[in-house]
Amino acid sequence: MTPDDTIPVPERASDDLAAAQGTRERLLAEVAGLPGLPGVYRYFDAQGQVLYVGKARDLKKRVSSYFQKDLGGTRIGLMVSRIARLETTVVRSEAEALLLENNLIKALDPKFNILFRDDKSYPYLKLVSHGFPRVAYYRGAVDRKHRYFGPYPGAWAVKETIQLIQKVFRLRTCEDTVFANRSRPCLLYQIRRCSAPCVGFISHEDYARDVRDTERFLLGEQQQVVDELQAQMMAHAEVLEFERAAELRNRISALAKVLHQQSMDESSLSAAGKEVDILAVKVAGGRACVNLAMVRGGRHLGDRAFFPAHVDEATAVAGEELSAEQLVLQAFVAQHYLGSAPPPLLVLSHPVDKSLLAALSGQTGVKITALHQPREQRRIWLDMAITGCELALARLLAEEGSQRERTRALVDALDLAIDELDTFRVECFDISHTAGEATQASCVVYEEHRMQNAQYRRFNIDGITGGDDYAAMRQVLTRRYAKLAELVAAEGARGATAAARLPDLVLVDGGRGQVSMAREVFGELGLDLSLIAGVEKGEGRKVGLEELVFADGRDKLALPPDSAALMLIAQIRDEAHRFAITGMRAKRASVRTSGSRLEDIPGVGPKKRAKLLQRFGGVRGVTAASVDDLATVEGISRDLAEDIYRALH
Repeated sequence: MTPDDTIPVPERASDDLAAAQGTRERLLAEVAGLPGLPGVYRYFDAQGQVLYVGKARDLKKRVSSYFQKDLGGTRIGLMVSRIARLETTVVRSEAEALLLENNLIKALDPKFNILFRDDKSYPYLKLVSHGFPRVAYYRGAVDRKHRYFGPYPGAWAVKETIQLIQKVFRLRTCEDTVFANRSRPCLLYQIRRCSAPCVGFISHEDYARDVRDTERFLLGEQQQVVDELQAQMMAHAEVLEFERAAELRNRISALAKVLHQQSMDESSLSAAGKEVDILAVKVAGGRACVNLAMVRGGRHLGDRAFFPAHVDEATAVAGEELSAEQLVLQAFVAQHYLGSAPPPLLVLSHPVDKSLLAALSGQTGVKITALHQPREQRRIWLDMAITGCELALARLLAEEGSQRERTRALVDALDLAIDELDTFRVECFDISHTAGEATQASCVVYEEHRMQNAQYRRFNIDGITGGDDYAAMRQVLTRRYAKLAELVAAEGARGATAAARLPDLVLVDGGRGQVSMAREVFGELGLDLSLIAGVEKGEGRKVGLEELVFADGRDKLALPPDSAALMLIAQIRDEAHRFAITGMRAKRASVRTSGSRLEDIPGVGPKKRAKLLQRFGGVRGVTAASVDDLATVEGISRDLAEDIYRALH
């Protein structure tokens, strides 16, 4: 090689290097101009995706720290290398910054923040206002019209409490319409779970007393309620009303059994101490668990485990100021109680920042106290929560380990060239309809060793002959991958960006026919045929005998029934089938019952719509009917029949 034979730097690589240098210089200039005030900062990548949301007492000092160090190949270094833009918001105090930070984390779902999925839909026990109030399960926004008790960690806890109230206080659970039209008591009265106020078997005053006792029980005054019931029992016994006394004795026994199960020393609890949330956190194996146990009215209602996302990334970015457990716990407290009504006392396995509690107290209007090293009964509650947390995390890691092994087994069985197992992505398609009606296609996604429900998609299939599954498969695959193929071609390489990333495997529920259709679509789009596999039912359509049919000409593959790869394929295929079936049924029900377009026609109310659907067997029959046929239906005039015909054609 002569001195003149220099190796040229590729023009695109040179341009990318210059662009990256220009971006860094621009960011440094922006950082230099930041104020030394409290605020929130946000980092974005080149595609506009949020990477990280953080708060700072001093914006300039905090943000500049990311760009002044050589972070090498660390996770935080990876994040900084992807920053293309930053935004900041100045606030008045660090507390305001904390609240804004967690609002943005929940709204933006940044990659490098600890994120708990927003699940505030906790159930309540509802005491419905009425002359004879009823007790009911409720989930949703509360109002002042009725009394609400809770929240409870799950539906089972509410239903258990309702069953107890039925046993001890015998409040009704029937709807008001049922209550107003009863002429004799229902079965609940016969099995001593209701006092039958609907037919006057209990006076208004006695029922109101039972309602008051129920409220006191739910508010934590259990012992007082027991004492009053005992006094009533003795009063009935003294006047020889032994049957009434026996009923009260049975109620007291049921209530005492619950109080004994709680194993609670009431003398150690103040009134405020009966409304408590207990939080335990455990981090291991790159995953974290926060276990939330709820105490309401002095009763331990059970617990619920939460598993946040992005734990490794967030702890790497946050540095070593706090332990991973503290970071996770503070993220949970901020995100979970923001905008809700927390209890006045939190019992915690790890300490949290006092400024966080002060900010939440100011935002919620509830003075929140945190207890890190509790004693007596609260210590028992915390130990229970810690044990539950450890068990939940161990179970999750075991399940994920098993699922990871299934992913590895599938990659090996299909001999796929996958560098990073965690990013292995499968998309599976299925077609569902009923005799050609309400055809829908489903697409489910498997990635990161689990089903990604948020990425599921349904496709309404139109313009095909009813029942033509091949045409339906052609349509859904074209709609799913046409634009993606253009992005891949524009990027110049498969998977160049997240937006243009094809799955590593495309499964279709079907044999050679469906695979042939998929091969045609991928051929037209210029996509790799080796991505496609069909899941063909085996001999006798028996589970465990499925075979894989490939679009690129490979021989069929029959996996052993106990193969981990086959188990994973069956799991993904069954999920696609379930998702398609539920969507199709919902669509079919909408067409058959609500009438869809019939609802929008002026003059066609529920009764006329029902008569039309009954006469013609559904919306498709109504659509196929002529004006003369429509006019023969009772209540449908000639003019209205013409309006219906025009609306449906």
